[in-house]
Amino acid sequence: MYNGRNITLVLYGESHSEKVGIIAKGLPKIKFNNERLLRFLYRRQGGLNDFCTSRKETDEPIFLSGVKGYAIVDDTIEIAFNNNNVKGSDYDNLYGKPRPSHADYTSYLKNGTLDFTGGTKFSARLTAPICAVGGILEQYWGKLGVKATSWISEIGNVKGVSYKDVNFDIKDIQSYAYNCGITGDMQKILESVKTSLDSIGARVDLVISGVKGGIGDAYFDGLESKLSALLYAIPGVKGVEFGSGFDLCSMKGSDANDELQYNNKGDVVFLTNRSGGINGGISNGNFITVSVAFRPTSSISTPQNTIDLVNKTNTKITISGRHDTCIALRALPIVESMAYIGLLDAI
Repeated sequence: MYNGRNITLVLYGESHSEKVGIIAKGLPKIKFNNERLLRFLYRRQGGLNDFCTSRKETDEPIFLSGVKGYAIVDDTIEIAFNNNNVKGSDYDNLYGKPRPSHADYTSYLKNGTLDFTGGTKFSARLTAPICAVGGILEQYWGKLGVKATSWISEIGNVKGVSYKDVNFDIKDIQSYAYNCGITGDMQKILESVKTSLDSIGARVDLVISGVKGGIGDAYFDGLESKLSALLYAIPGVKGVEFGSGFDLCSMKGSDANDELQYNNKGDVVFLTNRSGGINGGISNGNFITVSVAFRPTSSISTPQNTIDLVNKTNTKITISGRHDTCIALRALPIVESMAYIGLLDAI
């Protein structure tokens, strides 16, 4: 459950349940284009390429309440997605055997769970309803001139274009992001990792353009606090940085500070954007820039050590099933959705 300042989100369902869904309260009462929403949702589907899970759901949103004629008409809406392409047999040999770096063991500690089928409520399948909300808000913010653009800036040790590159142009970035930012060298490392039955981590860059200054507040209500909390809710996210982020640790103040000037139109501009468009938890009118670190997919087909919680013994497991070589490839619309949700909650 996300209980924000202006928005409440409640997720329900599991990866292999009949359906997954979301109950959202506090969204604007707007009309939206369903075809555009479907295109937004399509980007997180499985089966898009050789490096994504082969599990492919139709991902057509079912509007159960609060939506009529593709318009939000009530303060509370409910959107669901059917789960049709499930294969519970892939987990028959994993009962009571937690998969390394999954939430299996920690869910056992919390609830005594021994059935880890499909990742239960921790599955990334539940990001589909989040993207339904994000896809609607993408249209809302678009009318206000706000755009969240994300792309893969690094896979393994292969780097592509980053917003940290000097003098990046937002139009070039949006064009580059159209292909997710994947370069030929990134393609090669993905092929190599898949062949070795392994997975690989990646970095996603996010640029939010068109955000006016003055959104957010100090401390717990800061825009960085809100956005990072939502981004960390995405399965597999292990790091979030704004602007120059951890690079600031090695800088002097004279290098890190973003100096201000009036341009020839009398508008305030910044000579740099090391702070990522946010100062004191409040947007300053510059581009908001965020970098998100995704861990390698935990489910890999190579043998791994784990424990048998039923027999209290050590054991080895081999994970079968349908999994992503790199989870970040399908995460871009999820990252953008969290940005749109966080911005709306902040205003």
